[in-house]
Amino acid sequence: MPKLTASQVVAQTLKNYGVEYVAGIPGHGIWTLMDAFLEEESKLKFIQVFHEQSAVHLADGYYRVAGKPMAAVTSIGAGATNTVIGMATAYTDSTSCMLITGGPPTHMRGHGLLQELERYTDNDFPKIAEAVSKRHWVATRTEEMPFIMHRAFSSMLTGRPGPVHIEIPMDVQAEAAEVTLHDLAQRIPVGKVFPDPEAVRRAAEVLREAKRPVIVIGGGVITGEAHAEVLALAEAWKIPVVTTWNGKGGFPEDHALFAGSVGQTGTLCGNKIASSADVILAVGCRFTDWSSSSYAKGVTFSIPPGRLIHIDIDPHEIGKNYPVAVGIVSDAKYALAHIVVELSKDSVDRTEYLADLKQAQDEWESKLAGRRDSDRFPFTSQRPLGALRKVFPRDTIVVVGSGNTQGAVKQTFPVYQPRTHLTSGGFSSMGWAVPAAIGAKLAAPNQPVVCILGDGDFLMNSQEIAICKTNDIPVIFIIQNNAGYMSIRGGQRKQTSRHLGSEFTTPDGEPYSPDFEALGNAFGLKSYKVNSNEELEPILQEALDSGVACLIEVPTDRDAAGPWVPGWWDFPVPEYITDERQDEYRQIRATEQHL
Repeated sequence: MPKLTASQVVAQTLKNYGVEYVAGIPGHGIWTLMDAFLEEESKLKFIQVFHEQSAVHLADGYYRVAGKPMAAVTSIGAGATNTVIGMATAYTDSTSCMLITGGPPTHMRGHGLLQELERYTDNDFPKIAEAVSKRHWVATRTEEMPFIMHRAFSSMLTGRPGPVHIEIPMDVQAEAAEVTLHDLAQRIPVGKVFPDPEAVRRAAEVLREAKRPVIVIGGGVITGEAHAEVLALAEAWKIPVVTTWNGKGGFPEDHALFAGSVGQTGTLCGNKIASSADVILAVGCRFTDWSSSSYAKGVTFSIPPGRLIHIDIDPHEIGKNYPVAVGIVSDAKYALAHIVVELSKDSVDRTEYLADLKQAQDEWESKLAGRRDSDRFPFTSQRPLGALRKVFPRDTIVVVGSGNTQGAVKQTFPVYQPRTHLTSGGFSSMGWAVPAAIGAKLAAPNQPVVCILGDGDFLMNSQEIAICKTNDIPVIFIIQNNAGYMSIRGGQRKQTSRHLGSEFTTPDGEPYSPDFEALGNAFGLKSYKVNSNEELEPILQEALDSGVACLIEVPTDRDAAGPWVPGWWDFPVPEYITDERQDEYRQIRATEQHL
């Protein structure tokens, strides 16, 4: 058996298991590990980031497009704790990545080592990582590293995806032992989780009885590569389809059966169809409050009286927020395929229902066009999205920041293929989009990648655009600049008629904004500022044709509003607000069905 250090085990195993990229910052806590990446047997492409949080976000974006994990590495202490937001985002949205951090040498634990958390428990960072990891390990000796590595990959690649964390103490990184590197194919389950035939039969019975069914697709449809099966079932049984945040892209949005998105910032059409459905077939969907209008009956869903068929790889999600008529634990692809077969001999007439769908689609398009096609300047949130869809090809990958831009893209920007819309859905992390877009471009170098985000979101991690220059990664960044956190300001105003800390202003109250075009140029990106309505499409076309990293500032009216809010969000109104807002809140809250 070869004699290897733990660092060599990690580096060689990552390469053997198909990892192509590692992102991070080489702090002192992982110098030994970093050195192993320079050896011929384990040489991997290293992406140097400028904040450790971004290393995990970059790996997250890469996985969402490639469907396979990459690794992030950081030092101990501040470097490790900087990754928590990245891990929490990946954990909430069920995306796989591997975080490897250094740890205090085992013989130094508890002595107040530089950057050690030790006042409550010696070496306390692993407890922080527990809450944001699917699994985590703390290595104690080199001999166990091959085992830890294949267990980590098994956790990431089976069942419900999620990030994993491995802490390797500095002395363990350096110590050598005789070890055997394991073949992953012999250490990981083979095959997929198939549905219980009885559950499939019962689901088919419920669907046969449905007059107004709807399919709700979440991120599990994309992760499980079940988009073809969704399309087959929808077309065979003439069932409208709606999407959640992370389900967007799982069904072509120019299809006649696409009803829109659901939830607080869903579409009027999507919420109307979903709330009136008598049978809801949910696939890979967690029923979060944002996608379910905080469970208020009749706003997005009505369960009951609507009957729910819920397919998910994770039994934890089935029955969690709504009672089920049928719960199916299975890979989405195979559950849907079996349901299609079970229903193959049947036919259905939904003429009246589909006429209702068409009317709702037309009403939504008419409403949408007013903002999407507006010639006002500064722009509405929707106008640049309409232009982007006209200019960029069908397979463009759009990576979206949080806030108004996130909701506007969800409602306004149609996508047609899986893995072409990425957003930090469940955690809605600001600072995620810039590095995630870079990860997406690493995963799909031949597809255009556009990062669309507000100025507040961009400023959280703006320095990461430098990665595009240091690694020649041509991402296009579109900054919708409205000088503040306007989605936050809008919520504050709605709740209390006033706001605090959500506008960027000078001491005399004037809107403040950095010169984003100059900032982009300073980092070496080809940069633009759109100065009129007429310039928008030509600048987008020039950026697309350039083949290099670009930054485009798009002035956006502070008061032009973000997305529509056709759903509801349970946000308690302060008791000192005694007008109709208090009454409305209490009335709608009383209809919530999740309890």
